[in-house]
Amino acid sequence: MAKYTIVMVRHGESEWNQKNLFCGWFDADLSPKGEQEAISAGKALKQNNYTFDVAHTSVLKRAQNTLGSILKELGQDNIPIYKTWRLNERHYGGLTGLNKSETAAKYGEEQVNIWRRSFDIPPPTMEEGHAYYDQIVNDLRYQNEPSKDEFPMYESLKLTIQRTLPYWNDVIIPQLKEGKRIIIAAHGNSLRGIVKHLDNMTDDQIMGLNLPTGIPFEYKLDENFKPVVSMKFLGDEETVKKAIAAVAAQGKAK
Repeated sequence: MAKYTIVMVRHGESEWNQKNLFCGWFDADLSPKGEQEAISAGKALKQNNYTFDVAHTSVLKRAQNTLGSILKELGQDNIPIYKTWRLNERHYGGLTGLNKSETAAKYGEEQVNIWRRSFDIPPPTMEEGHAYYDQIVNDLRYQNEPSKDEFPMYESLKLTIQRTLPYWNDVIIPQLKEGKRIIIAAHGNSLRGIVKHLDNMTDDQIMGLNLPTGIPFEYKLDENFKPVVSMKFLGDEETVKKAIAAVAAQGKAK
């Protein structure tokens, strides 16, 4: 029997999603389509009578703005919002800012697919002198955390999960135990880490999972935080299918 419910949503399409660029920790804005996706997500939750006590998001504005639009649609933009780097997107290292299709044409689709979808093979390191190195490393939002030792210069999905799950276990689980109704607005890879954990997925299974932008999904959990209902998308089936297919196609050479 379900005891806890939690809703998660990957942010709406960003300007860099629209341009098919590796985004990672670059702080891209939502595209106009992404803004609409965020509003639509809020309307879908409102139609299903969702209310929340607390929200969690990353320190990146594409996730924060998605959450803001959702809560505004719900008339709940006064609830506590927790922001953490641990829910940030995976750090794409030296690939940050590169076009995915052009990178696939240069290095081959297989190599780009390894960088994007392998579990534990990271992309190249973001070196000093990279176009976005100073903008990311010296961003004031990171002045307190992560520590210099924790600050990534690249991340595989495995490394992303390793810094996301402590937040799930130490912050979100205790709030669920208190009976809080929670929404998380984050990113494809940080959310994949939580999904892998909840559904006890293999490395291969999570590599094949594509989370669509701007479509909320729900988990219902039992008293042991095991899923009774897994990843139930709160949107019409055709929209979900198209959105998942669009994410899968991003790493192909044109």
